[in-house]
Amino acid sequence: MTALPPQPLSPLDGRYRPAVTLLADYLSEAGLNRARVEVEVEWFIALTDRGLFGASPVSAADKARLRALYEDFGQAEIDWLAEREAITRHDVKAVEYLVRDRLESLGLGAAAELAHFACTSEDINSAAYALTVKRAVTRVWLPKLHAIIDSLTALAVAHRDAAMLARTHGQPATPTTMGKEIGVFAWRLRRVAGQIAASEYLAKFSGATGTWSAHLAAEPDVDWPALARDFIESLDIGFNPVTTQIESHDWQVELYDRVRHAGGILHNLATDVWTYISQGYFAQIPVAGATGSSTMPHKINPIRFENAEANLEIAGGLFGTLAQTLVTSRLQRDLTDSTTQRNIGVAFGHSLLALDNLQRGLGEISLAQDVLSADLAANWEVLAEAIQTVVRAEITAGRSRIADPYALLKDLTRGRRIGAAELAVFVTGLDIGDAAKARLLALTPATYTGLASAVVDLL
Repeated sequence: MTALPPQPLSPLDGRYRPAVTLLADYLSEAGLNRARVEVEVEWFIALTDRGLFGASPVSAADKARLRALYEDFGQAEIDWLAEREAITRHDVKAVEYLVRDRLESLGLGAAAELAHFACTSEDINSAAYALTVKRAVTRVWLPKLHAIIDSLTALAVAHRDAAMLARTHGQPATPTTMGKEIGVFAWRLRRVAGQIAASEYLAKFSGATGTWSAHLAAEPDVDWPALARDFIESLDIGFNPVTTQIESHDWQVELYDRVRHAGGILHNLATDVWTYISQGYFAQIPVAGATGSSTMPHKINPIRFENAEANLEIAGGLFGTLAQTLVTSRLQRDLTDSTTQRNIGVAFGHSLLALDNLQRGLGEISLAQDVLSADLAANWEVLAEAIQTVVRAEITAGRSRIADPYALLKDLTRGRRIGAAELAVFVTGLDIGDAAKARLLALTPATYTGLASAVVDLL
C-alpha cells in the first residue's frame, strides 16, 4: 500500500482547523517560541536600561528593531529556530542564539552576553507559558465563552414566559419556563467565567534553583529579587518569588480545573438541549444543502450538541491530566512538565471547538411552543403539589379539617393521569375556604410556573 503524503494526525489540525486557528497564535510551538523571544528581548532591554555591567541603554530605534524580532515573528524565524534546534537539541538555547544573532545584526554585539543572562530555561519558559496561556484565554477562549453566555441570556429572555413541563428524575414535575431553564446555564457559566477571568498567571525569574546564585556572583549589590519582580510584572503577568528550578505551576492547575468546571456545565447544557430536541421542545432549523442521515432524508441530527459533548469530554480529560501532572515535580525539577505543557493547546483546542459548536447549535434551534403546550395539557396531575400545599395552609389557618393532604393527593394522582375535569371535581369537593378553592380552580399546568419568568431578571 502506498504511503499517504504528509497529513495532520490531529483533527484540530485537519477538519476542525478553522474553528481553532486563533489559538495557534499563542499555544502552538511557534507561538511559544515567539513568547520566548519576547521574554529574552525584554530581559536584555531591562538589563541595559539599568546600565548593568557597564552596558549602555539601547536607543529607542534599536529597541524597536529588536522588538520587531517577536512582533514580526514569522516563517523565517520559525525555520531559523528549527535549523538551530536540530544542532543544539535544546529549544530555549536556539531562541537565545536567535536573539544574539539579531543583536549582532544591529551592531549590539558588545552587549550580547546579556542575552539570556543568568537565566535557566524555566525562567524563560515560565514567563512564556504565562504570556501565551493568558493571551489565549483572555483573547480567544473567554470571549467565545462569553458569546455563549450572551446567547443563552438572549434565549432565556426570549422564552421567559414559555411554560413547559419540568422533569425531575425524568418524571413529570412542577412546570417551569424554558427561559428560566436556559437561564440557569447562563447564571452558572457567568459565575465560573468570572473566576477564570480573575485567574493568576505566574512566572519565576530566579535562576537555576530559585536562589539568584549566579546573579549575586556576578553583581552582589543589585536587589535581584526586586529587579526580577519588576521585570516579570512589566510583562503584565504575576511574579512567583519562592520556587525550585521551576515555577510550581499551581496557577495552571487552578486555571485548568476552572476551565474543566466550565466544560462540565457546558456538557450538561449540550445533553439537556439534545434531550429537549429529542422531546420535540426545540425544532432544528434546516441548513440548506446539509444532510442529516445518509439513509433517512427526514432527519436533522443534533450534531452541534453531540460534537460539543464529545469534545468537552476530550478537553476535560486533558485538562485533568494537565492539572494532575503539573502539580508535582521531583525535587528541583523533572521534565514531565515540559512534555505535558506541550498539550495545553490541544486541551484548549478541543474546548474551543466545543464552544464553537455550541454557539452555532444554539443559533439553529427554534422553540416548538405547541409541543410544550401539549405536554402540559396531558399532565394535569402536576397540580397535585399546588393543591396539597394550599390545603396545608388552609389547615393551619383553621379553614380546613383534612387529616393528611399529602396522602389525599397521592391517592388521587400517583402513578396515573388525570384530566382538567376530574381535577376540578376533586378541588370543588375539598374542605377548604372559597378563596383558596377559587385560586386552585383557576390554575392550569401552563400557569403554574410561579416566579420562573421573574427569575430571568436575575441574569
